Amino acid sequence: MPATSLADWLRAESDGALTELLRTRRDLSTPPPSDSTVLATRAGTPGSVARACEDLDSFTLAVLEACLLAGADRDPVPVEDIAKLVGTDVTEPLTRLRKRALAWGADDAVRVPPAVREALGPFPAGLGAPSPSLEGEDLEARLAELPDDERGVLNALAAGPPIGRTRDAGIDLSLEKAETPVQKLLARGLLLRRDDQTVELPRELGIAVRGGAFAPGTLTEPGLPVHPHQPSTVDQAAAGEAMEFLRHTESLLRAWSAAPPPVLKSGGLGVRELKKLAKDLEIDEAQATLLAELAVGAGLVSDSEATAPEWVPTTLTDSWLASPTAQRWMTLAQAWLELPRLPGMAGGRDAKDKPVAPLSEELRRPLAPVARRRVLAALADLPEGAGVKSVDELVAVLAWRAPRRGGRLRDETVRWTMAEASALGLVGLGGVTTATRALLADDRPGAVEAILDALPAPVGHVLLQADLTVVAPGPLEPELAAEMTAVADVESAGHATVYRITETSVRRALDTGRTADELHALFKAKSATPVPQGLSYLVDDVARRHGRLRGGVAASFLRCDDEALLAEVLAHPVAAEHDLRLIAPTVVISPDPLHEVLAGLRAAGFAPAAEGPDGRVVDIRPGGRRLPAKARAARRNPGEQAVLTEDQATRIVSNLRAGDAASARRRGSAVRAPVGGGADTSATLELLSRATLERREVWIGFVDSRGTASQRVIRPVRVGGGVLEGENNERYSLHRITSAAIVED
Repeated sequence: MPATSLADWLRAESDGALTELLRTRRDLSTPPPSDSTVLATRAGTPGSVARACEDLDSFTLAVLEACLLAGADRDPVPVEDIAKLVGTDVTEPLTRLRKRALAWGADDAVRVPPAVREALGPFPAGLGAPSPSLEGEDLEARLAELPDDERGVLNALAAGPPIGRTRDAGIDLSLEKAETPVQKLLARGLLLRRDDQTVELPRELGIAVRGGAFAPGTLTEPGLPVHPHQPSTVDQAAAGEAMEFLRHTESLLRAWSAAPPPVLKSGGLGVRELKKLAKDLEIDEAQATLLAELAVGAGLVSDSEATAPEWVPTTLTDSWLASPTAQRWMTLAQAWLELPRLPGMAGGRDAKDKPVAPLSEELRRPLAPVARRRVLAALADLPEGAGVKSVDELVAVLAWRAPRRGGRLRDETVRWTMAEASALGLVGLGGVTTATRALLADDRPGAVEAILDALPAPVGHVLLQADLTVVAPGPLEPELAAEMTAVADVESAGHATVYRITETSVRRALDTGRTADELHALFKAKSATPVPQGLSYLVDDVARRHGRLRGGVAASFLRCDDEALLAEVLAHPVAAEHDLRLIAPTVVISPDPLHEVLAGLRAAGFAPAAEGPDGRVVDIRPGGRRLPAKARAARRNPGEQAVLTEDQATRIVSNLRAGDAASARRRGSAVRAPVGGGADTSATLELLSRATLERREVWIGFVDSRGTASQRVIRPVRVGGGVLEGENNERYSLHRITSAAIVED
């Protein structure tokens, strides 16, 4: 746009469109455009134009495309011409476009920035270039004369894009000699030849095939059929799913506390570990992925940042497990709303056709929270208690409202969001809950109160059955739930949980320090039904055999055939110093190492000796520090020419590269020899971890996703989860780092 035109527009409309644009909110998460954005849009910056078009609905985009078809990016176009192309009144869409500075001009004429053509693509509305030879012809009559095969080609091109590649494009034949449908259409002048391999459908013919430039259905928002429900019904249905999700999360945390799964070399959770988690929890892999992602996203699980990192529960796990049900749900729900990742992508394929692992860097999508809130906001706009009948219908509505938002994952993100929100209890029966509405309004106390009202009240009793099963008629009080988990196994979960008491579960309870009398008292006090006689017999029988054989931990022992000498040792203060304990008339044990116990006894005036497994006396005095022996270089005959090995050449080249990278810095520095590369990642991880702790700069060599090798000098702040993070928000996948070196001052 010429500078004079921009200046004239600013003088004429600065109090109108610009002020209105600055007041307009884009959506739930997009801030109002700044004045610099408006100027860039009006001046024709492609990026700002594309950004301004992201949340335009299909009707408004159709009007903008009609402006391009009419040539409004070059000269002012009468509004009547645009309305004729669209086939309806365009006053409201043009008003929205003017507010975004995507259109301007007089009331009866309009212009658009030239960059709109670049932002929307080379074929506005999916139509091709005009053909002067078709002007004034009765195209409907000509279309009626075409056979089905030729009409099929035109229908396919009319759906967009209007171009197609075919070998027939380079063949120029008369209609009598033409054989294929494309050859015949070219001969009739109903297709344009762009080059020897490409044909294009003329704009006039495309409009005629469609019955208008735009199909009538694309200009009106699709309907969204709903099921009417009572809000309390939706809340209770979602609360049941929420409790089930919390139970699975607890199981995941306990399982990973006992056996943390390893972090993949490239970051993420392995397929074997995911399948094991899904099998143990009796859920599908998609839900297992969501559990793992939310556990990490909520800070309940983190990678151990060791040489062989694992996914380990954090200290927040204990406080989360001890929190009330509503607070635990709030933690997970808030983490999901703010999670900058798409768990639904796990299990798919990346650009190199490799599987995408859960918890990997490939799932990171910073705009994922915006997409989730957009879906929930659409449901929140429905009447309270209303739930959508079909997710596909919701997908169609959101696609119409913002067809350019979300990229290729736009529709899948909606489906993933609905599935995840339903599993979490944010959505029930296709509609948002009262707690979800409060969360969207940033009313956390209101959300907690709503979920408390929806959750069934905790019960303080159970029902003991004659078959040694225990029925919990609702969610148990935290103390009772802990007792039942200790003494019984969960057989089935849901609104009413069924536990089974077995010999193994009773033994497990006794192992924790509980006694048989305490178990009898628990069943008698908390059961609303009489305690079965078989259960009492089972507890007494297991308790009678429990603990007869005992084990303990000892680092050393003393044995002596003279019981009087052992009694003298136990009476000496050295016994208390080393926690000596008599376990047999001639055997004493200690938790301290043997060399410390013997040194203490010798200092007290005794004369003990150390013995080996065979009973012979051995010398256990420390022999001093040792270092691994270095491999001796092979001898070379005099006069023999030295040969540079491959390892030596690699080390020399790496040193040269590190020196070049370091010498390019403004201040003088030195670079250590790089380490790591190939399959040897332990040395690289050790170096990067040390540099992170010491806040040292490192030089790294890495290969990007296109296979291009590059070098960087960064200051790492975190190493873990398969990712190296720098202090300037740089992120590098560890499996792509080929070597690393510390930069020394």
